[in-house]
Amino acid sequence: MSFPHDYPNSPPTVKFTSEIWHPNVYPDGTVCISILHPPGEDPNGYELASERWMPIHTVESIVLSIISMLSSPNDESPANVEAAKEWRERRSEFNKKVSRCVRRSQEM
Repeated sequence: MSFPHDYPNSPPTVKFTSEIWHPNVYPDGTVCISILHPPGEDPNGYELASERWMPIHTVESIVLSIISMLSSPNDESPANVEAAKEWRERRSEFNKKVSRCVRRSQEM
């Protein structure tokens, strides 16, 4: 987690440092969940302001949201379109890729 100078008014950035294959994680490892998006109205209209960053969020609430995201991907608004497509259409292949990423991470 990287915290901006104006935290808690702005959200931290969360990035995995090992390879991860997930619909809600960008290829560079950056986590994409609503509570980490800047506060206010969504310029794209996908999220309510209440779903975005608020200064009341804590490190604990962020980690719990990430755990939830990992177990229940949101493939409607993917950061990694290929992973989302595979999650929907070829779940066994998706699971194999995730397992490979976990094994590689354990070897580091």
